[in-house]
Amino acid sequence: MYSASALGTEEFPDFDVALRSAVSIARRLQDPLAELVKIDPKAIGVGQYQHDVNQKRLAQMLGGVVESCVNAVGVDLNTASPSLLKYIAGLTPAVAQAIVRQRETEGQFTSREQLKKVRGLGGKAFEQCAGFLRIPDAENILDSTAIHPESYGAVGKLLKITDTQLKTFEDLAQLRQKLSEWDVKKLAEMVGVGEPTLADIIKELKKPGRDPREAFEQPVLRSDVMHLEDIKEGMVLTGTVRNVTDFGAFVDIGVHQDGLVHISQLADKFVKHPMDVVKTGDVVKVRVLSVDINKKRIALSMKNVSEKG
Repeated sequence: MYSASALGTEEFPDFDVALRSAVSIARRLQDPLAELVKIDPKAIGVGQYQHDVNQKRLAQMLGGVVESCVNAVGVDLNTASPSLLKYIAGLTPAVAQAIVRQRETEGQFTSREQLKKVRGLGGKAFEQCAGFLRIPDAENILDSTAIHPESYGAVGKLLKITDTQLKTFEDLAQLRQKLSEWDVKKLAEMVGVGEPTLADIIKELKKPGRDPREAFEQPVLRSDVMHLEDIKEGMVLTGTVRNVTDFGAFVDIGVHQDGLVHISQLADKFVKHPMDVVKTGDVVKVRVLSVDINKKRIALSMKNVSEKG
């Protein structure tokens, strides 16, 4: 979809469709979200009824979800494309282009304060966007976190109260240890901020960066089950839910082909929708119902098996 789009042509006018596609796949390995935003969400094709609903309303809702994801993760100010930057709160497509132009003419950003020099980016826009734009190798380490510049003063007070230096990410371990020894309410009063604000600051200091996800629980896979031919009817295996559809869930059990747990096999009770029982990332125990090696199909069941691995 990207390689044949107007954006793909604009970014790589001298490449043919196959080369643009190769570049897009490679970029998706480097930064999946940054590349996927260039594709119309409707082109993902996961909805069975997406053409039956109001298209304008659907586009608005999908755009809102993309915007929410981009702002939750944040973007690298020195590598983000205009396509990605335009989803950041406070930035218009024109300002997104202006940020990239400044980056190309004056070099990479080294601090968030330099954003104020971008043409068309006023004080209000800076206030809205600054917390979502990250600079990994910034002069001020806080510029690489989701902490907003307006809270830098509060962080400074935190460091003073806990007698901690914050020059590298290694310093965070020491700060985390000291913060765990303090009462949040008392600390908020000393810093002069509300408890929710302080909680957000501490949360970001504990896990800085652009990955807001919690670590997925890793399944314990069997070493004797490596290929489709190794799977036998009746085996009980542990796997990870990779996709949930209206008719069931696909589970990765450690071979090249995911197995399907049909909605009728998800639980010992009636299941209205698979999402009521499982979600992507769940580690589950399944029993093999059947294996079709020729068609590369694996039928699984979660009935009479403990729900979580």
